[in-house]
Amino acid sequence: MVGFLLGSEAAVLAVPGKLVLRLLGALAPALILAAIVHTFMTTQLGGPLAARLPRLLLLNTLVAITVGLTVANVIQPGQGAGLTPPAPHDETAKSANPLALFLENVPKSLLGPLGDDGKVIGVIFIAVAFGMALRKERERSLGTVGHLVELFLESLIKILHWIIAVVPLAVFGIVASIVGTEGFAPFKALGIFVVSVLLALAIQAGYYLLRIRFGSWVRPADLIRGGRDALVMAFSTASSTATMPVTYAALKERVGLREQSASMGALVGANFNNDGTALYEAMAALFIAQMIGMDLSFQQQLLVVLTSIVASVGAAGIPEAGLVTMTMVFTAVGLPVQYIPVLLTVDWFLDRCRTAINVMGDMNVSCLLDGKQKG
Repeated sequence: MVGFLLGSEAAVLAVPGKLVLRLLGALAPALILAAIVHTFMTTQLGGPLAARLPRLLLLNTLVAITVGLTVANVIQPGQGAGLTPPAPHDETAKSANPLALFLENVPKSLLGPLGDDGKVIGVIFIAVAFGMALRKERERSLGTVGHLVELFLESLIKILHWIIAVVPLAVFGIVASIVGTEGFAPFKALGIFVVSVLLALAIQAGYYLLRIRFGSWVRPADLIRGGRDALVMAFSTASSTATMPVTYAALKERVGLREQSASMGALVGANFNNDGTALYEAMAALFIAQMIGMDLSFQQQLLVVLTSIVASVGAAGIPEAGLVTMTMVFTAVGLPVQYIPVLLTVDWFLDRCRTAINVMGDMNVSCLLDGKQKG
């Protein structure tokens, strides 16, 4: 409504949103790096099943991303939305606009300002953020490298929470700006996008059940009944990490899997497995590209696949992981991150759906690890 009333003047409302997205983009690479390092350092991988686990996880993720890209390419939910591509950088205009000048001084990455001449404001941004995040950790012992990595990750997550707190403001500002300058047409495509994502997630769920049918002694119907509580909790909380104990208990006690198979898939595999999130990110990239009339080549779509795989590893413990990793995927293929808030208008629902698929993927891995003979 605000964007409709202000018309083209609503464009200025996008500035706070761009600032939030810029901060997210700066935080994302370091956050993913710390999360992956922490995951590999703390995850116990041992026993005969450990060798099979990475292959199963990688195959499931590749299938998920392929399904997402295929559905998005066939249905093309963003086609004809008519969203205006962002204007190219204009150095003269940038220097004359104080808001743009301030935005330009917000670091694009955590390490970038330390090597850029004149980017003092960026260094101050980073110093103040980490100083505030570490204030309560002054007496903490850092006896091992693991403790140092854990402290670094916790500090990044604390900073992320501060940014997430103002994400609603970013969504409001950018959505109002788009309504004022583009009208409601771009949002009509969101309905088709939601249906497309749900279809892709349903196909992925069917793939899981098919693999279980031919690769495990567990009957798919029994898995759904036994794992119902875990799936419901995943949808309710939108958190794979919070659902881990419930998933493990369901697989071990209700489905009847061996303890090692249940723990390897539900507890260890869950740290690496985010199939639903990877599928969604791939579809989101194509959707925004279609909305702005940008044609992603096969090589760019392959880059989406690779970036989604890397970004999904260790993302289970990151709050709003989809939002954080999406900035990496968009940046990798040259898509404007300023349109991510368009997706956030429907993300509350889709986040729960893809988390349920993440948990179903954990169950799938556990069943396949348990084999065709009941233990």
